[in-house]
Amino acid sequence: MSNTINPKLTLVGAGPGDIELITVKGLNALQKADVVLYDALVNKELLSSAPDNSLKIYVGKRNNQHAYTQDQINSLIVDLAFTHGHVVRLKGGDPFVFGRGQEEIDYAYAFNIETEVVPGISSSIGVPALTGIPVTHRGVSESFWVITGTTKNNELSKDVFLAAKTNATVVILMGLSKLKEITEIFLKENKGTTAVALIQNGTLPSQKIALGTIETIVGISEKENIEAPAVIVIGEVVKQHREYSLSRVNSRYLFN
Repeated sequence: MSNTINPKLTLVGAGPGDIELITVKGLNALQKADVVLYDALVNKELLSSAPDNSLKIYVGKRNNQHAYTQDQINSLIVDLAFTHGHVVRLKGGDPFVFGRGQEEIDYAYAFNIETEVVPGISSSIGVPALTGIPVTHRGVSESFWVITGTTKNNELSKDVFLAAKTNATVVILMGLSKLKEITEIFLKENKGTTAVALIQNGTLPSQKIALGTIETIVGISEKENIEAPAVIVIGEVVKQHREYSLSRVNSRYLFN
């Protein structure tokens, strides 16, 4: 029996939270892992799919609380690939949607480590869909933007200013702490009555949804104690949610 170690990195998208939303290919990779490096938003139940003798290391980054810096994660990937073999980097959503996946691939590639990417269902699309909100809808929205709410400088992306000028659906990830700033941008574009949904813990049993408009959503969020992680969806497609009309009648609505 050979003890040869074959270094490899596989980036796997775990999907938005529900363990059944990982792809078959992603699950297969996890089952062949020698090491699993997993993020904060990954459903921990997925770790049971990895071999019992595999190393499982939490490297999550959330709300500025970092278990490891990105440079440290990059180094871990390389070190563990050479000492253990197959490293599965398990990321919430999709590795290439604000997941810094390309940085990790590039770093491993510099050491001639074999790499593979397994896409995942991004929360930007999957979370709205599972609440009954399509990001595009014929006659309503012809396109959608997916924007980070927090750049590397901890600022709101300037793309929000551009997106607010369009009729496209705007999905903002990691932006709940900047909700007031976001609504002010849309108000300046006379979009006060535009529909908004806040979806906390999307796809999980603890999911909460707050529905409103640009004018009302900040107050609704505060009253209902909506917390991160939450996906912000802005646009007329939000009215496709089956409870939206009720939310407008009552000016606020919380759907558990």
